[in-house]
Formats: sequence, C-alpha cells, structure tokens
Amino acid sequence: MQILRLVLLLLLLPVNPFSDAHVGSPDVYFEGTAGPYRLLVTIKPPAMVPGIAEVQVCVTSGAAGSIRVAPVYVNGKDQGLPPASDFLEPSAADPGWFSGKVWLMESGSWEVRLEVAGNQGNGKLAVPVAVFARRTLPMEKTLGTLLFGLMLFLAIGIVSIAGAAAREGGLQAGAIPSLRNRHLGRIAVAVTAVVVVAFLALGNWWWNSEAANLKQRVLYSPPPLRASLSNEHGVYELTLRIEEDFWHKTRSDEWSMGLIPDHGHLLHVFLLAVPALDRFYHLHPEQASNGTFSAALPAIPAGRYQIFADIVRGTGFPETLVSEIDLPNIEGQSFSGDDSGVATSPFGSPAAAENVAQLSGGDRMVWERGAVTLRAGQVCWLRFHIEDAEHKSVKDLEPYMGMAGHAELVRSDLSVFAHIHPAGSVPMASLMIVEQDLGIPMDHSERHALPAELAFPYGFPKPGDYRLFVQVKRRGQVETGVFDAHVGN
Repeated sequence: MQILRLVLLLLLLPVNPFSDAHVGSPDVYFEGTAGPYRLLVTIKPPAMVPGIAEVQVCVTSGAAGSIRVAPVYVNGKDQGLPPASDFLEPSAADPGWFSGKVWLMESGSWEVRLEVAGNQGNGKLAVPVAVFARRTLPMEKTLGTLLFGLMLFLAIGIVSIAGAAAREGGLQAGAIPSLRNRHLGRIAVAVTAVVVVAFLALGNWWWNSEAANLKQRVLYSPPPLRASLSNEHGVYELTLRIEEDFWHKTRSDEWSMGLIPDHGHLLHVFLLAVPALDRFYHLHPEQASNGTFSAALPAIPAGRYQIFADIVRGTGFPETLVSEIDLPNIEGQSFSGDDSGVATSPFGSPAAAENVAQLSGGDRMVWERGAVTLRAGQVCWLRFHIEDAEHKSVKDLEPYMGMAGHAELVRSDLSVFAHIHPAGSVPMASLMIVEQDLGIPMDHSERHALPAELAFPYGFPKPGDYRLFVQVKRRGQVETGVFDAHVGN
C-alpha cells in the first residue's frame, strides 16, 4: 500500500515552473504619444499561453475621456485584423489612470493597440509585446487531494473486488469460505495489487512523458549561445553561434527566424565580469557568412564573464541569449564605433551605492532618486542628470545609436537582465514594425544635441540588489555611469 500511495502521489505532482525567458524581465514598459496625448503604458504578459495580459495606461499629457484596447497577432494570418476593441476602465481615484485585460492566444509577437478619445481629439498607439509560456500552474491542493482520494478508493476497490470474487465467487449463498478459498482470495489480492501498481506506474510514465513533450513544445526556452575565443597574431576574437532548439524549430514555418537590426546592429553583446560585476562591455559583433558573429575584443582583464546577447527576430520578437566564457588577460585595442566599456568598483561597494557616478574628465552622472523607495512590480522613472566638472549641466550630449541613452540593469544573482531606453523596455526594431502596421510610422531616433537629463520608465520584476549601467555619448565618446540599488517588496 505504501508503494501504491507513492505512485499516486508522484502522479499528482505538478510540472515544475520554467524559468522566465528574457532573463526574468518579461513585463513591457513604454512611453509614447497617441495623437495629442502622451501615455505611459505597462503591459504584463501572461505566464501561460493562452492567457490574459494586464494593461495599465497613465495619461501623462492631455485629458483622455476613454481608451480602447485590442490585441493583434503580428506573426501570421491575423496581422492587421484586430478583434473588437474593449474599453479600459478609468481609475476612480485618478482619472488619468486606465486599466484592463486582453486575451493573448499564442506565443510570439503581439501588438497592443490603444485608441484614445478626448476633448483634444483622437489618437492611436501600438505597443509591441513578446508573448511566451514561461511556466505551468500547479494543481490546486484541494483538487489534488480529491483526485488522490478517488484514485486510492478505486485502487482499493479493484483489489478488494478481485479478492472477494476469488474467495467467494463459487460458493452458495450463506456458505463460509474454506481455507482453500481464503488462500485463493489472498493470491487474487496480491496479483491484482501488483497489476494495479504496474498499471499506475505505466500511467505515471506516460504522464511524465507527455508532460516533458508538452514542456518542450509550449514552454519558451532561449536558443543556446555557444561562445569561443580565438587568437590570431595576438588579436583575440570572440565568436558567438546562435543554435536552434526545438521551441524555435516548431515555429520556423510561421515565424521569420531571421534577424533584423536594432539600433543599427543585428546583435548587442554585453560582457559582465562575475561575480564582482566590476567590468562591463557593450559590443556589437559582425555576422560572418556562416552565420556566426565575431568581434575583436578590446583590452579585458582575465576572468570569468557572463554573456548577454540581444537579438530581434524578423517578426519583432526580441530575445536575450545567455552564455559565459573564461577569458585570459587581453591586450586589445581601444573601443571603436558603438562599442564601449567601463571598469568600476566591485558590486556592493559604498561608492557604487551613492547617487553620483564619476565620468571621464571630472564629469559626473547624478541619479535623481529622490525619496521614493524602489518597489518590485511598480513602474518608476529612473532619472539621470549629466554634469561637467563644475557641476553644471552639460550641453553637448550626442545620440548613442539613435537614442538619448541606454541603460542595462542586472540583478546580483544574474537572474534578471534588462536593456532599456528612454522610451521604455521595447526594442526599437519591434516598435517600428507595429507602428508601420498601424499606419502611423514614427521616428524615435535622436539626431541632435540632447538635454543633460534623461529618464527611463521601468519596473523591477522582483526584489533584491541590482547594478545599473547607464550609457550616454559626449564628444564622440561613450560614458557609462554605474549605480547600485536595492529594490524592496
């Protein structure tokens, strides 16, 4: 009976949750304009697919009377054919806040279309959303207990019926079973119990096999990233190969698996020294004819480095691939093009916990935190101000890869990594696709001198300690400010 109980208990165990893709930061944060209205949009994609996404909109400029929302699947046949839109509910406490929910039926690239109406007229906005199944729901305890009880009842019933049939099936009514009949009954009980346990074990094997196949087909997994290092004539070259996995192969007929440039590059690679997090490099390898990506490395001290690599598929589906590599001491050349890097103090040191990061030439970057405490799951503005050596606002910031700035955030245990911009967490390549589909293409790139302030909308996905790398460009040189922060519940 203990074996039967164990088998039944194994049968009712849920599938373990799968780790989040995009390195633990699936929620979407975006600030944009819908006609005369400026909106800050937060979208929380479902963890299971099909599932419900939560949509929150804060109207930061203009007075919106109503907002309608509709999801559109970007990958295939339904593109351009949105369902009937639904109204977002205005907040009773703040008329500038609206919230609602939309169904997202498949994994892949989606756009959430917003239609705003008010006294200033109407406006439209489309926000790209990457949707993928990240986990399964565990079975409810009450349901599991009920099913376990029913299965135990049925198993005991089958064994009891078989024993009674063998012991008393041939007797006259009211006759007492003989010693031989009782012996036959015990044999029948033992044989039936073995058959029932074997049947349950076979069912458990089938269940686990089907669960593993379903997990492979449905739960998202980033493609493996293979990293290698070569040295020819003293020049160290990092080579990255993006391999294909089952999840992507099953969607290759419907999706465009090719890559599209984001900020002018097919691949954005971030090297982060671990565990100190005191070296950070933002590189852009070039693609070779065999599909691999290679880049000559700058001067890098020896050590172990975590690799995060950002790509965008042809449908606008963004992915962050992860790998690691051990590097020797490399005496490379100086940075060129859009490549950059920074050496800083180890993670958790008092200097990085301050609001001021020193830049080259005595300049500095100030994080204007204010008195607001960072909370997990709450959208916030990360605001930074760049000053010269005399603590005056600089007037010569330049666009960095078409943006006012870039910021990379990593949790101390590497379970979260995000690459964000002043417009939010969506890649610009994905945004261009949905805006063209909406019929109102916009140019989000910066091509002129910029103000000394920049802000990033973002919501930390979970509490813990984070390191922030904030990048701007000045006088043709990329500057990186480094900050540490604690995020509470």
